[in-house]
Amino acid sequence: MIVSLACRTFGVYIGKMPTNSSEASSHSHIPMDALSEVLQDFRLSGVSYGRCELRHPWNIAFPQQAFLRFHFVSQGPCWIHTEAEGWQELREGDLVLLPQGTAHRLASAPDVVGDSLDGCQVTNLGSNVCEVVREGTGAASTLFCGSMALGACALNPLITLMPAIIKGCDVAGNDPIVGPLLAAMTAEAAQPQMGSATILSRMADLLTARLIRCWVHCTGASTTGWLAAIRDPHIGRVLAAMHRDPGHNWTLESLAGLAGQSRSIFAERFSAILGEGPARYLARLRMQLAGELLGQNGMSVAEVAARLGYESEASFARAFKRITNVSPGVVRRTNSGRIDINFGF
Repeated sequence: MIVSLACRTFGVYIGKMPTNSSEASSHSHIPMDALSEVLQDFRLSGVSYGRCELRHPWNIAFPQQAFLRFHFVSQGPCWIHTEAEGWQELREGDLVLLPQGTAHRLASAPDVVGDSLDGCQVTNLGSNVCEVVREGTGAASTLFCGSMALGACALNPLITLMPAIIKGCDVAGNDPIVGPLLAAMTAEAAQPQMGSATILSRMADLLTARLIRCWVHCTGASTTGWLAAIRDPHIGRVLAAMHRDPGHNWTLESLAGLAGQSRSIFAERFSAILGEGPARYLARLRMQLAGELLGQNGMSVAEVAARLGYESEASFARAFKRITNVSPGVVRRTNSGRIDINFGF
């Protein structure tokens, strides 16, 4: 099937904060860039990439997926289509990021119909890198395509708030490094050598993280919600700590110490920004991670319960069902880690 081949061709399946109240209190006076702390978990591992050499006319469909996806255009022509935005032209050196893995199409022109992937020659180059070639006499397009599963759930709330598609050129003016990075990727992709796949993956990792940061800085200054919380100098460092170590035995006292505030002020401020208390937020965060561990990683219920700091499998199972409305056993048996927990507010 075309869709399953597309998934195989372009799919990519990929330190701790202070953990006691005395450590948290001793560092509570130190300013922390909470977004950078969260982005520390942004890594591509076990990466598979598709380097595409395509001759016009071509049109390839990319179905909706649970993973972040990106496309880098080393040589044109190339157009991208999403249901929300319609057709948009991509120029040489452009990178597009689809944070939520939104269904889309790439084509050499908007009027090309059908799906061309079944007519391409796909060669596995090893190390989870493949080459996709479509022969012909039309204009040549060279693309570098991939998708990534975030190694931890730290960025999930941020990803859910991002638009369906972000063009690197739209935010390049807000980061002087984005332009040179895109130029370096263009040069590396144009003349692939030994180790090019690894070098491109590292640059894509860095570039994506910087694009996410640029987007965050350009979204305005809302007073409530996850973005407002991650920007807050007190609540932001608490969110970073909770997301990096959700299984720790966090208490209101230790979280308030990390924030550098009294328990009452911290609890009031946390609830005012995020719309719920820290205990409820942490419980939902743990259940989101639990769904991933049970479904995609296939861990046992007991293993997940221990990893997330629950004293018994039974207490974890009760908490999981209370928040997700399904039992952890069902998620594990169906290999479904998709737990609908909204952190967008």
